[in-house]
Amino acid sequence: MEHIKRLPDSELELMMIIWEAGQPVSSAYIMDKLAGEKHWANTTVLNFLARLVDRGFLAINKQGRVNYYTSLINEQDYLNKESKSFLKRMHMGSLKNFVAALYDGDAISNEDLAELKQFVEEIADKNKEG
Repeated sequence: MEHIKRLPDSELELMMIIWEAGQPVSSAYIMDKLAGEKHWANTTVLNFLARLVDRGFLAINKQGRVNYYTSLINEQDYLNKESKSFLKRMHMGSLKNFVAALYDGDAISNEDLAELKQFVEEIADKNKEG
């Protein structure tokens, strides 16, 4: 999993569409999903897709005149690696510092903290059992 490179936001958006589809998709499908959100030209999307193929994130399969794109990288693997990388880069690897920054910045509510506390307690209980 170490070989997975961080994606620029624009390419990550395309990967999220492909992961959500759960099957090979065409550029037309992606353009349809982007409609109303992004005003990228078809050539822009095709360039992003070509980069994703070159970087090993996607496989391309031509069927007639249509190219279908399939993810080669598991969504959860990417998100796990990116989360760890973000925590390390931005908060010196400290989950406590990350949560404190969210709380200080009003990005996390008391309800969110209670939910996080319950989650941590559930994990701790599972670790005691195992």
